[in-house]
Amino acid sequence: MPATLIRRAATVVVARDAADDIEVLVVERSAATRFLPGYVAFPGGAVDDLDDELATGWFGDASHAVRAAAVRELLEEVGLALTATGLVDGGPTLGAVDAAPPPPDQLVEIARWVAPDDVPVRFDARYFAVRTDRDVEPTPDDTETAAAWWVSPRQLLTEWEAGARLLYWPTWLTVTALAGCNTVGELLALRIDTREPDEDELEQMPPSVFWQDR
Repeated sequence: MPATLIRRAATVVVARDAADDIEVLVVERSAATRFLPGYVAFPGGAVDDLDDELATGWFGDASHAVRAAAVRELLEEVGLALTATGLVDGGPTLGAVDAAPPPPDQLVEIARWVAPDDVPVRFDARYFAVRTDRDVEPTPDDTETAAAWWVSPRQLLTEWEAGARLLYWPTWLTVTALAGCNTVGELLALRIDTREPDEDELEQMPPSVFWQDR
């Protein structure tokens, strides 16, 4: 049987400092999505052909296509535009980004996840962290994302432990790493050592962490 195609993808961890913690922007995937419906995740998605063109226009180099995908998906899924002056309400188009594209180093790579062979939808996903100091509110697209909100990573883990939220393994491990950060500065300096679950984790954690619809 031929190996499952791996697609490049981008994920965006947008973070802001809160009173005594940090908050990150998360989404709940729509029930209509084929993979992981109803799960909590970060904004993001697959790189497509348009992203080479966007990367050339925004960053001057098509090699930044994954970063371009991160910016595009953030706007498409939650209506927020990452610009050189920060995160703003982007409206329905890429105009705000086109007018003032962010520099590449505004998106800091903190992790890379490559899905194992047994995952039905395989991605080679790079996770980028972005700081915002603005009180911006996301607007879910109601197509890919059913909801979007700001939450402390520690609070999200508490909700997951109570069975109120679904987290897939890469998201769970990322959120767990983020929960160790007290400031956005610490988050931007984070480099997550990605890994697959060990035997104890496979046995002790809810099956939904590893396989959807269970």
